[in-house]
This record gives sequence, C-alpha cells and structure tokens, in this order.
Amino acid sequence: MHMIKLLAAVLMLSLPLSAFAGPVNINEADAETISAELKGIGLSKARAIVEYREKHGPFERVEDLTLVSGIGIRTVERNRRDIRLKGDGKQ
Repeated sequence: MHMIKLLAAVLMLSLPLSAFAGPVNINEADAETISAELKGIGLSKARAIVEYREKHGPFERVEDLTLVSGIGIRTVERNRRDIRLKGDGKQ
C-alpha cells in the first residue's frame, strides 16, 4: 500500500502544472489567471481575451472566444470543460 502511495506521489510531481488546470471564469479572471488555467493560452492570448471582453462586453457562449484573434475552435474545444462564463460555476 505504501508503495502505491509513493508511486502516485512521484507521478503527480512529474506532471506539468497545466495538468492540474481548473475552471476559470473568462468574464471575470485577469490575464494571468486565464493563461495559468487554460491549455494553449499564453499570457499574450490571455491579454487579448481580457481586452476583447473589455471592449465588447462579456462572452455569452464558450464559442465566442473564437472571436478573439489567435483563439481557434481547437483551443476552445480543448478547454471547454474548464471555461466558465458565470460565477456560479455554470457555463
């Protein structure tokens, strides 16, 4: 049993932090949080998301992220489970 726990701990330590990405509200989060929580979204793209949101208002659908330059449908689909639009945890 101890060997299994040790193996699990070693495996978790070897995973990149992005493997533990969690839900993020793209209508409220800052660029740093968005880039830390979504796969394939660096700080530059995260800043573009925030700028778009500030200029055009909140995103109404997850797919609306594709309106941001540099964000494609593949990136949206890859992160769909972790993208939130409202503070209540619902998409």
